[in-house]
Amino acid sequence: MMTLYMPLFRSSSTLRTLTQLHSHLLVTGLHRDPLTSTKLIESYAEMGTIQSSRLVFQTFSSPDSFMWGVMIKCCVWNNFFEEAISLYNKMLYHQIHLTSFIFSSILRAVAEICDLGSGEKLHGRIVKSECDSDPVVKTSLLSMYGKTASFNEARKVFEELPFRDVVSWSSIISIYVQNGVLDEGLNVFRKMVFEGTRADSVTMISAAAACGELGCSRLARSVHGYIVRNEINNHNSLKNSLIIMYTKCADLLCAERLFENVDDHSITTWTAMMFCYNQRSCYQQALNVFVEMQKSTLQPNSITMMEVLLSCSNLGCLKEGKSVHGTIIRNTLEPNFYFLGPALINFYADFGRLRDCKTVFSIIQEKSLIVWNSLIAVYAYKGISNEALMLFVKMQSQGLMPDSFTLVSSLSACGHIRFIHLGSQIHSHIVKTGISHEFVHNSLIDMYSKSGFMNSAYELFKSIQSRSVVTWNTMIRGFSDNGDSVEAINFFDHMYLKSLEMDRVTFLSAIQACSSLGFIERAKWIHNKLITYGSEKDFYIDTALCDMYAKCGDLQMARTVFDSMSERSVVSCSAMIAGYGFHGEIKDAVFIFSQMVDMGIKPNDVTFMNILSACSHGGYVETGLAYFNSMINDFGIEPKSEHFSCMVDLLSRAGDLNSAYHIIKSMPFPADSSIWRALLNGCRIHKRMDMINRIKELFEHPVF
Repeated sequence: MMTLYMPLFRSSSTLRTLTQLHSHLLVTGLHRDPLTSTKLIESYAEMGTIQSSRLVFQTFSSPDSFMWGVMIKCCVWNNFFEEAISLYNKMLYHQIHLTSFIFSSILRAVAEICDLGSGEKLHGRIVKSECDSDPVVKTSLLSMYGKTASFNEARKVFEELPFRDVVSWSSIISIYVQNGVLDEGLNVFRKMVFEGTRADSVTMISAAAACGELGCSRLARSVHGYIVRNEINNHNSLKNSLIIMYTKCADLLCAERLFENVDDHSITTWTAMMFCYNQRSCYQQALNVFVEMQKSTLQPNSITMMEVLLSCSNLGCLKEGKSVHGTIIRNTLEPNFYFLGPALINFYADFGRLRDCKTVFSIIQEKSLIVWNSLIAVYAYKGISNEALMLFVKMQSQGLMPDSFTLVSSLSACGHIRFIHLGSQIHSHIVKTGISHEFVHNSLIDMYSKSGFMNSAYELFKSIQSRSVVTWNTMIRGFSDNGDSVEAINFFDHMYLKSLEMDRVTFLSAIQACSSLGFIERAKWIHNKLITYGSEKDFYIDTALCDMYAKCGDLQMARTVFDSMSERSVVSCSAMIAGYGFHGEIKDAVFIFSQMVDMGIKPNDVTFMNILSACSHGGYVETGLAYFNSMINDFGIEPKSEHFSCMVDLLSRAGDLNSAYHIIKSMPFPADSSIWRALLNGCRIHKRMDMINRIKELFEHPVF
């Protein structure tokens, strides 16, 4: 009977025609045939209507083992992995016969949710059912152990295979490569070639990925040579992998040659080349590839548009990026915005257009975890911490569980506003769920440090078994920011004495800690260790060294470092001005300021605060007034409380208390205690009791 209806099933290419066939089967009573209902379950699932598959399955009186297996397979197809496992458990409960077909589907479901415990139990059941000799089941076991990062078990399954075909070899190689065990992946590939198994395109994609991640051009050319010599079908996926491989090996020329030698470019090869240019920061070339692609009849996909948005963002092309956004909407490239939603949010965030970020977020109907993470991260990075945390809470209220990326952004927001209560709750969640990612633990340390709870940060630090350089850097920075520079330097010493890995951030944090201490001998010691360690010359470290020597009183050494800098910025110039001003070398401070303006470096509010402070300490009244007016009129910088405080202090020290008082009265916001203290100090020095009484009367009888 089923053979009569197979042509009808094949011709049912739309949901409507399939529903009509289903109605006919119900009317004729043929839906009671298990094979017919099984085919209906499969057909509905293929069209993405898994609800209809469930309905057919649930209304069938007594499904056989094959129907159970098909229903499980359909759930796996549609990514309903927990439901597939639930069906399998029901089969066990009802003691329905299990086949290799069912085991291979359930193994994939377990692999997708990374449930190693269930996978091991399933393996035991497979052995008891004597299905462990089935090559499909063996390959599925291999894949399951690979996805759960159980390399020893995966290798054991692989070694027990009676016959290893190219599929099994490709599986074990892919397992190692996808989990970052690149050298072992390539070793297995060499063994496969040595044993005489001919690789296919799937094998070579994994080998190319390993070479790319290792960044080894020699291995990359060797893999490419193997493909050419063995005439392996070089389809688009493999070509794309080779293009990306050469890019990651910093061999853009070979990537370009491969791209140019492709006879018939697909959308995937165009996109791969754009990816390559973006990876090498050649953003204009990436856009040029997109423009060239538009001359063909090919339509870009969502991944292509993501690369275009990345190029526009890095080139500062807001107008062009908005045009891309319009194209996405007009062509309905991705109705659910699964990939393009986060890309658009990040694009607008790069231009500071947070309202547009929120608009993109709001129009996405079914918000995935990635979409939530994107906006939470944007708010946290921009310092809008309350908004970030409100989104974090709202996301969970809608049934989505945070992942590591959500937690890192939320912890950053907690640290920024010192919200230790929520931060400690997130910590409890991390402990309960067993999240052990290093970057999550580092974010926890950073959150406790920024909230002023260094004891909690230190306890967490001690509990981490394997500490990376980032973990150590976070602790050093935490101690330094909390005023315990001595402990920060002690941590640095420990790293150095134990020959632990150190990077530029380690030295930068140690230099900043030393700046707070003001110990010149310690400063020179750290500088010496920096040179000994062989760290490359770095703009940020040189700026920090200038600041450190200036604060330690060695202005000559600070100037030597400053003069040796190949590139100067407003930060380095401001640091030198502050150093000269603090130590009374006002002429030198004025000279550096004039020099930076002549070089085209625009001073900022910190620069003006430093030069005004220098003028105040040196009594340069006219010069200070000139700088204050220049800040407003020439550079368009609105004076802050610190600038007014410097001007009041400058005039008060010089005895021009009436002008100082006039500045306070003309301020656009109420004067704080530091400004009044500067005026009162001037009154005391110049014995102006009349002014003191006027100020006293003002506070006793305030005018609102």
